Amino acid sequence: MPATARSAWCDVPRLQAKQFVALALEEAPRLARDILDEIHREFPQLPVVLDESGEAVALVGIRRAVEDFVRGFADGAADGIPESQAPVLFQEFGRGQSLHGRTLDSLQAMYRLGVKMAWRRLADIGQRLRIPPPAMYELAEAGYEYLDGLVDQSVRGYAEAAARQAGERLRQQRKLMDLLLEGRTAAPRDPVQALTERAARVGWPVPAHVAVGVLLRPARDAVAPAVGPDVLLDMEPERPRLVLSEPDTAGRADLLRRALSGWTGAIGPPVPPSDAAKSLRWAEAAVGLMERGLLPDAEVVQCTQHTQALVLLQPEELVDDLARRALEPLTRCGPTHARRLAETLLAWLETRGGAPEVAARLGVHPQTVRYRLRQIRELWGDEVDDPDRRFELELVLRARRLRGEQGPV
Repeated sequence: MPATARSAWCDVPRLQAKQFVALALEEAPRLARDILDEIHREFPQLPVVLDESGEAVALVGIRRAVEDFVRGFADGAADGIPESQAPVLFQEFGRGQSLHGRTLDSLQAMYRLGVKMAWRRLADIGQRLRIPPPAMYELAEAGYEYLDGLVDQSVRGYAEAAARQAGERLRQQRKLMDLLLEGRTAAPRDPVQALTERAARVGWPVPAHVAVGVLLRPARDAVAPAVGPDVLLDMEPERPRLVLSEPDTAGRADLLRRALSGWTGAIGPPVPPSDAAKSLRWAEAAVGLMERGLLPDAEVVQCTQHTQALVLLQPEELVDDLARRALEPLTRCGPTHARRLAETLLAWLETRGGAPEVAARLGVHPQTVRYRLRQIRELWGDEVDDPDRRFELELVLRARRLRGEQGPV
């Protein structure tokens, strides 16, 4: 009761109040048993947990809760409930709900059922002792306030258990991702068995194919993307990583796009789980190209849609060396003319056509193309007719176009 409010129990004769408390405490064990029996009838799936003495833990909790509530009126005023073990037990009830994968809704329904039965029993005692109605109304109100306190204790226990479970699942999930992406396992054994066992600990069915993604944070304190439970996500690294199950499943790409809205990064190609590290390498390579402005950086891209860029731009030093050798004849020309000849050469190699086709591609007059092609033959001679030489030229010219470069090396 608020400190400024006068309890209706102050008007109840002291002897009458003590009789009420005595009868209620005498009734508490039987009431607790009746409440538990009714709960089991309403919720038959509820497990029975016994304490060290073999007594049902729930029965002990209910009895203590009733007794502690009643003792709060022992002095004729509902001005507080003594400390007891009941709140601790009700925290355990909340933890149990979380550990067994149930929600708090059913637990609160049990509590409401118990309070309703307790009120009926206490109201009957009050009627027999002729306790004034205002005092009984106050008792009912205090009962529901006491219920709120027990629910709060259960919610606290539930939240603590859920947090521990979530932390443990994250720890196991990171170990699973380490095993997938880095091949780390605790002991040398069958890698498939090790992966299956580790995946079972987090409830992750091992798929036939996976794709590994690397993400770039939109902000340092960005909230983790809302991916589904079948997506393994590790937010610990500077660049978060994810493992996507069966990436080619219909509708999967759209779901992932919505979940990763606001994020950028890359998803590697689909591979068997044993090759997840390969998918990771391609995703990391794509992210590197995004940071250099060579791939779109406004969304999470699919590596399979940018294969040419990844193949041609990744071995950068080797392509640069090949370009210096293959395009050496262009160094004899001025920069502008060299760029035009390189564009014409690439268009000719790609179209495999004559001057009209190349001219249409470049948007110039066919006569201009014929003039440039004659110069190309003068610079490279018969080498432009050699299949291997043509392949090298097309490769380096395509790579330089992807980089936004043309002209002499």
